Amino acid sequence: MRQLLGGILLAAGILVAGGSGLCSLAVLFGSGEFSGFDMWPAVLMIGGIPLAIGVAMAFGGRALLRSAREDQAQR
Repeated sequence: MRQLLGGILLAAGILVAGGSGLCSLAVLFGSGEFSGFDMWPAVLMIGGIPLAIGVAMAFGGRALLRSAREDQAQR
């Protein structure tokens, strides 16, 4: 059960972090009225929080997977 939850958490974390990270990069390095390094504070406020949550989810899922594998190896 821990392997399943860990895998789901890892996959969801990668998707959340990847999506918000790519969107933040598009805003920072894109062309247009609302892009460029002048948008840095807004990118940190709006895109930084989901990025941090996604990274935390990915690391949490990875930790669950590792602990489940260690439990199986001890049996």
